[in-house]
Amino acid sequence: MSHCGWNSCMESITMGVPIAAWPMHSDQPRNRVLVTEVLKVGLIVKDWSHRDELVKACVVENVVRRLMATKEGDEMRQNAMNLRNEILKSMDEGGVSRIELDSFIAHVTR
Repeated sequence: MSHCGWNSCMESITMGVPIAAWPMHSDQPRNRVLVTEVLKVGLIVKDWSHRDELVKACVVENVVRRLMATKEGDEMRQNAMNLRNEILKSMDEGGVSRIELDSFIAHVTR
């Protein structure tokens, strides 16, 4: 379960964990769109448009069951693991994140 703050999203994605999305404010509703519609690594618990409504336990239960015990959830978990693996590769020698970090360090230490 995540409020979909940027750091929380990044932590879940880099660990290969799908997200039960419950945005609260600021950038979180947009991050929810990234997580659920673009990357397809999460499901909505409570949409921003219903932010003033009470969330019932059965809604949370339904999302958790969908993530954990359905073909849809299997696909999201696989998407999350694929993203995790790509992120890890990007940090290896020659990976895009590693290249950018090395470039930044070279720039700062000139």
